[in-house]
Amino acid sequence: MTARPQPTAYERHAPDPAVVRDALAASRHAVFWIEDAGQERFGEALTAGTTADLAIVGGGYLGLWSAVMAKQRNPGQRVVLLEAERIGWAASGRNGGFCEATITHGEENARSRWPGEVEVLERLGRANLDEFESDVSALGLDCEWERTGSLHVAVEPHQLAWLPAVGEEGPVRRLSAAQTRQRIDSPLFLGAGFEVSDCALVHPAKLAVGLAAAARRLGVEVFESSPVVGLGSARRGGGRVRVETPRAIVDADRVILATNVFPSLLRRTRMLTVPVYDYVLVTEPLTAAQRAAIGWAGREGLTDLANQFHYSRLTADGRILYGGYDAIYPPGGQLSVRHEERPASFERLASHFFATFPQLEGLRFSHRWAGAIDTCTRFTAFYGLARQGRVAYAAGFTGLGVGTTRFAASVLLDLLSGAQTERTSLEMVRTTPVPFPPEPLSTLGISATRWSLDRADHREGRRNLLLRGLDALGLGFDT
Repeated sequence: MTARPQPTAYERHAPDPAVVRDALAASRHAVFWIEDAGQERFGEALTAGTTADLAIVGGGYLGLWSAVMAKQRNPGQRVVLLEAERIGWAASGRNGGFCEATITHGEENARSRWPGEVEVLERLGRANLDEFESDVSALGLDCEWERTGSLHVAVEPHQLAWLPAVGEEGPVRRLSAAQTRQRIDSPLFLGAGFEVSDCALVHPAKLAVGLAAAARRLGVEVFESSPVVGLGSARRGGGRVRVETPRAIVDADRVILATNVFPSLLRRTRMLTVPVYDYVLVTEPLTAAQRAAIGWAGREGLTDLANQFHYSRLTADGRILYGGYDAIYPPGGQLSVRHEERPASFERLASHFFATFPQLEGLRFSHRWAGAIDTCTRFTAFYGLARQGRVAYAAGFTGLGVGTTRFAASVLLDLLSGAQTERTSLEMVRTTPVPFPPEPLSTLGISATRWSLDRADHREGRRNLLLRGLDALGLGFDT
């Protein structure tokens, strides 16, 4: 017998609609992180043809880490980075700032896809997070790094079964409802898994700015407002790659494509990712009394265990960032700024926020924004080479790119060098995800999957035939 849909905890404890309206009334459609980091420019547009040993397309985390590491490996090489807009303006400046140890979107995803490599992947992921922390210091990255750990909270009784067993050894420790609320006080929290050291928090835009500054100090040439419109063969031949911008050309020996969610310059990878829009709210700074009402002295990262999950954290100046839940695939998979202003999503987020923290009613939101996530069918990054090994690419980070992009940059540089390393030997690196189908099948399939995930959240986690089929094919999604 099929269970009847039941309202979720967020719906059962929804505030009065007037509370939501008042809280959103003064919010601005602007990215808090980017405003807070300032508007420093790192380069003018490319206007004259040039050459490079390595050309990097994209000025987000992946492109910036690739540039920094390339110069660290070989200081004498000429590295040129081309950014279509400004450094860190897209996903790298808009995310929640959760820097996690996993490079596979969680242990369960790794275990289901690469069971023979789980221990290696876990070890490499934790080493990457430790090395990231070392780089913050060594490169002077003023990114508000905090190794806080994270809480994954159960807000429905059936989610308690997804937590580690009491007393179970491992990187995640189970907390009771009382222990959870002692850390962060919400009437919705029934228990939690506490990742003590596998998550750090950063200021996303300041991280991008810091990496760009470090890259320039190392001698990387950065050009903003320089969209790459095509790749070809260099006129001088020799196997070099012609990187074309509207106003000038870069003839490069090697190229890294770090374009994230934007349409790939390689036809072969265009169906491997789709854009999914994520929505975020940030509050005004909390008063001392408001902070006392919720606790959160440990400043942990916070997520819940629903399929349509929320994520939350504190900023350095005492605001709460609250995002997630709605994951909207735009019609036809087309990127557009018009998808970033979605009142229904912001209202739903605000309602869920006050269901979580009813003691904060009266608090207002200062900022609201959205950004597109590069989603692939295996939910973690894929890698590859093209043009006789002269072009390397990675994409498909699916929302966990803050830490994984650093690991990915090492992979891409290994691939371009032809080196056989532990990283390049991974099945995760050697294989690619199942592509999405062409339109309109993608829209139909993604819409049906999203509907099914919502139904599961309203049916005590029970997955319908579609979700079970996707699970069996290795295409299922489970947070």
